Amino acid sequence: MRFRPVKVFMALPAYNEEEALPELLERIGEAFADSGLPYEVVIVDDGSKDDTAKIASQMSFQMPIHLVKHEVNSGLGVTIRDGLREAVDRAGERDIIITMDADNTHPPGLINRMVSMINEGCDVVIASRFQPGARVIGVPFERHILSIGARVLFTTLFPTRGVRDYTSGYRAYRASVIRQAFAEHGDNFVGEKGFSCMADILLKLRSQGVMFGEAPLRLRYDQKGGDSKMQVFKTIWLTLKLLGRHRVGNN
Repeated sequence: MRFRPVKVFMALPAYNEEEALPELLERIGEAFADSGLPYEVVIVDDGSKDDTAKIASQMSFQMPIHLVKHEVNSGLGVTIRDGLREAVDRAGERDIIITMDADNTHPPGLINRMVSMINEGCDVVIASRFQPGARVIGVPFERHILSIGARVLFTTLFPTRGVRDYTSGYRAYRASVIRQAFAEHGDNFVGEKGFSCMADILLKLRSQGVMFGEAPLRLRYDQKGGDSKMQVFKTIWLTLKLLGRHRVGNN
């Protein structure tokens, strides 16, 4: 058939998420059952020491899951990169790739709105903590400061139309945009290993001239399963170095 509905590929980086993953996958399944969109979940297990991979394998009997395993922990950047690469290799030109955290803090119910915004013309949609209607519950003070500080720096140095939240990991992308980025940058499309990788991705896509949009995010950190993997001060330092490199490169 010439025409078929858009398919959504979820790329989930997971490291020791046995506590959060079962409920998150249930919520993802319910969201797609409600929307009727065809979908597939790509889980990249980044060398977990718990039952993350086992849970993903068990849930694959109930929903379309493709599991990628790292034998050793490689960091969020490499894991996001491998998830995007696997998703784009499986996706068609019209399909959509969504990244989200696997710790159950991001609401799958927002997927349908993000997909609609892609279909309405956006190339990248960010689930934003800084849009009217957004709410942030239970986020530690230092992470909240990181998000605000990053917004101020990016707005000053790399103002990007349609973007207020530069570090959110919950995003929807046209598959064709991700395919172009890999073609231009190779594995260096996601060159950062840590949490600063999300800013790195945005800056590289910004140079492609893509159209960005944002949907208000209800971030439920009070529902988080397991401990945070982010080292806040290390992330701040890596983000500052990233901004410096891009600033010099642009000049």
